[in-house]
Amino acid sequence: MGLFRRRKKEAGPACSAVVVAAGSSSRMGFDKVLADVGGVPVIVRCLEAFQQAPSVTEVVVVTREELVPDIARLCQDYGLDKVAKVVRGGDSRTQSARLGTLECSRRAPLIAIHDGARPFVTVQVIEDAAAQAAASGAAAPAVSVKDTVKEAQDGLVERTLERERLYAVQTPQVFDADLIRAALQKALDDGVQLTDDCAAVERLGMRVALTPGDERNIKLTTPVDLLVGEALAEEAVR
Repeated sequence: MGLFRRRKKEAGPACSAVVVAAGSSSRMGFDKVLADVGGVPVIVRCLEAFQQAPSVTEVVVVTREELVPDIARLCQDYGLDKVAKVVRGGDSRTQSARLGTLECSRRAPLIAIHDGARPFVTVQVIEDAAAQAAASGAAAPAVSVKDTVKEAQDGLVERTLERERLYAVQTPQVFDADLIRAALQKALDDGVQLTDDCAAVERLGMRVALTPGDERNIKLTTPVDLLVGEALAEEAVR
């Protein structure tokens, strides 16, 4: 835990949150953000954490065009009044994140970007990342890697990476608002495909601080992940 920087005393500066839920769910086989986990839609579980987070002042949901009415209705049904907008996403993860940041209030100094397929994010994880981003400009929750990781090419191992230095990065990733808007636009202009938003600011030479993640903050990608999600949901109500 020594690498992590924990900052949790009180809510930090106002933070807008962009929840990206515009993927095709091709590996799941159906719209995972609308799937029920423990009787609650995935996207609702995700948004409830941001609804409760003291530092979050508004939420923008970015999704596929055909899901906009359904998600807007769910927000109303579940009383998620921090959700200010539900908007259409782009052709890539980076485009969708960029579109979401453009819809955020210009008064918020921070923007958090979260995967809509991570329904078990906690308020603590959100607040830790937001507080650190307020201090350093960019922060992301992470957990230590448990497995031994090999670097390989053409099916042959080239080297074994030092596990003690490896971390699995989660979301929300939180940034200075002007920084992340510029970084995402630069990535799009350069035609770079990114797997997360930290990579966009790293390309500009910005260092990202890691804050404590949560092993329950899993990303639902395959049907097996839904089984794990059901177990987590059942544990939460005990």
